[in-house]
Amino acid sequence: MGLQEKYSELINLAADLGVDDLQVREQNSVLYIDGKAKSAADKDKLWDTYNKIDPDYRTGDVVMNIEVTQGVLREYTVENGDSLSKIAKSYGVSWQDIFEANKDIISNPDLIQPGWKLKIPTL
Repeated sequence: MGLQEKYSELINLAADLGVDDLQVREQNSVLYIDGKAKSAADKDKLWDTYNKIDPDYRTGDVVMNIEVTQGVLREYTVENGDSLSKIAKSYGVSWQDIFEANKDIISNPDLIQPGWKLKIPTL
């Protein structure tokens, strides 16, 4: 039995979850699974499935490199003339999302200051 066959449930789950840039390859008796999950919950599902197939990961024949893309924060430094709406439009998110992610800095969404470093959530 090949590794792709042994871990077919894991590979199929990654595809079903819509893992972006999914790459599966065997090299030197190790199965490499790379990609970008849409959420931490999806990544956890993959690890749970791997653990079900290989309890406590004893065999060590899989290397999973799955990044999480949703909810990852980027940083933006406010410049003169910026507004939350303008910043949000350039990142494809709502100003409310930026406001929620920065409540520790912003008390009034209409008053932001140049030099502030804002967290920009991804969708």
